[in-house]
Amino acid sequence: MGKKMTFALAFANRGMMPGELIHGAREDMIKAVTDAGYSYIAMDESLTRFGGIETRDEGLLYHKWLEEHRGEYDGVIFSMPIFADENGAVTALQDAGVPILLQAYPDEIGKMDFAHRRDAFCGKFSVTDVFTQYGLPFTVLKPHVVHPLSAKFQENLRDFAAICRVVNGMRRFNIGCLGARTTAFKTVRFDEITMQKYGINVESFDLSELFFEVSKLQDEDSAVTKRMEELAAYTDCSKVPHQNLINLAKVSVVIDEYIRIYHLDAIALRCWNEMETQLRITPCVLLSYLNDRGITASCEIDMCSALTMRAMSLASEEPSAVLDWNNNYGDDENKVILFHCGPVAQKLMTGKGQVTCHKMFDKLDPDSGWGCNEGRIRPMPITISNCQTKDGKILLYASEAEFTDDPIEEAYFGCAGVAQIDDLQNKLIRLARGGFKHHTTVGAGHYKEVLKEAFTTYLHWDWVEID
Repeated sequence: MGKKMTFALAFANRGMMPGELIHGAREDMIKAVTDAGYSYIAMDESLTRFGGIETRDEGLLYHKWLEEHRGEYDGVIFSMPIFADENGAVTALQDAGVPILLQAYPDEIGKMDFAHRRDAFCGKFSVTDVFTQYGLPFTVLKPHVVHPLSAKFQENLRDFAAICRVVNGMRRFNIGCLGARTTAFKTVRFDEITMQKYGINVESFDLSELFFEVSKLQDEDSAVTKRMEELAAYTDCSKVPHQNLINLAKVSVVIDEYIRIYHLDAIALRCWNEMETQLRITPCVLLSYLNDRGITASCEIDMCSALTMRAMSLASEEPSAVLDWNNNYGDDENKVILFHCGPVAQKLMTGKGQVTCHKMFDKLDPDSGWGCNEGRIRPMPITISNCQTKDGKILLYASEAEFTDDPIEEAYFGCAGVAQIDDLQNKLIRLARGGFKHHTTVGAGHYKEVLKEAFTTYLHWDWVEID
């Protein structure tokens, strides 16, 4: 998260159209991209007529240029200042390997003479048609034609950047499965081979190995004491007994080593009940801390939730969270309390959390569950999403909602928030009928259409509509 994005710029041309307009389009697009905070690369405009792409030869020239700069750009913006030649366009971009945004200029009333009329409205269809014939994926956003210097195009750029982050970040990555699935939680079963088919590499570790690595650490080791200090600065650990805090720090250090050695982009952790019975901790706060640092971390070995958490973090450039569909909120059928014991990143909370002993474990085995990071989730617009592996495919849903400022009584333990979700009862029925789990994942901001575009157009996950 936080990497400055770079777009490769390309411009359309067509023989009989007013190609001189391309010069202004290049200036407009560079300004639009840089004003939005992104970087760009563009082929030398002197290499083709008006700096645009028209003929197959010009398309091949741009194709070669893209190949030479592969890895330097996150997406391509194909600008159509005038009616585009689809032959040059498809030749140029058919192996781009990244999302492609098609932008077409609007015509202006009073500038419809032959020297100024663009016809890009129509020309955009010629490009989308041929790209579809070639099986070349592309992104088109509303409105159909838009000026690069308009506020609407700034929204388009923001959404396209999010699409690029999701596509490029989800196309191939490593996820760590730390521990076996708790036998009582069949809801979080997943198909590792299906994930691999989608470019998701699973690295699996036995929890006994993690415990062995923890046992080798000394209480006074510098990595342990440093992590204790970091946790104390991150949240309120004042109630945690000293030895339990040491154990939390040791587990955190070992998890970080797994992440470093195996280049893990996300993890899912078996969080009960061995850590409670043997180490007298719950790792909720450690997952909270990882998520706050930008490393996707799911509890309860929920690997599928970790996938959608990562996708939403890529889209929003903020942490995401996995939460239970946990409680009704009085008689309001469109409100629900979303909760977990404390893996929520502090950036998503109203303030610092308070590390407590897990009340569920404390009930049966007092002082066995130090590590809940209790607090409340801040009011904000959110996207909710989750996925499942089924018959060799990954099925995904997403919808949009809001966390409200509705109060939850102080006695309610864990980290929770009240979510306002339109048509909630019908959505819950669709989720139940679809075989989705008791978890959903949440990300800051409204990104349903971004996720849908990334996963259906480019990544080929199966989309399940619940709205």
